[in-house]
Amino acid sequence: MKRILFILLAIFLPQLSTLAEEIHFDNEIYKLKYSAIAPQTKGYGNEYFRNTENVGNWTKMIGVYYYPEVSNPIKYAQDFDKTVENTENSVLLKLIENKKADKAAISFLVNGCENAKKYFEYDIYRFEKNPNKGMMVLKFAVKHYFTNTSEINAIAENIKKNNDKYLETIITSPIPLLIEKNICIHE
Repeated sequence: MKRILFILLAIFLPQLSTLAEEIHFDNEIYKLKYSAIAPQTKGYGNEYFRNTENVGNWTKMIGVYYYPEVSNPIKYAQDFDKTVENTENSVLLKLIENKKADKAAISFLVNGCENAKKYFEYDIYRFEKNPNKGMMVLKFAVKHYFTNTSEINAIAENIKKNNDKYLETIITSPIPLLIEKNICIHE
């Protein structure tokens, strides 16, 4: 009996964690704090933030997005790649395509400024077909604030060192199920 219970837990526990309004990633807990229909994509978006952060004030976040009108994740990733490469304040780090699985992932940096503080936003996106229709997108983003060149160099080294690890983690992580309710929590 214990063996059957263990097998059932091993099968269903991973799925149960994807239904929760929390995501555990890289030894941190992210809570669902923003969910809404996206008018541009006609799909839903969920955004998860660490406990003390929210949509208006964050340093790390995870996004789960549904694009019902997009049917080719590889083509979408290639177009996304071109946009990143042609945007003045962005730098492409890596694009990975798996044409057999119809999945792609991209990592890049965006240079930004908010509240007079400069930062690099490190982004990873994974694009894959939704089993029913459209495409699912999983996003991981981190803002690295800096004030001088030595901090920029440290950020660059950190990203260079960890980019492949984060890409692999995003590629192998299950995409959480979308929670379709409009919420916006500002704490």
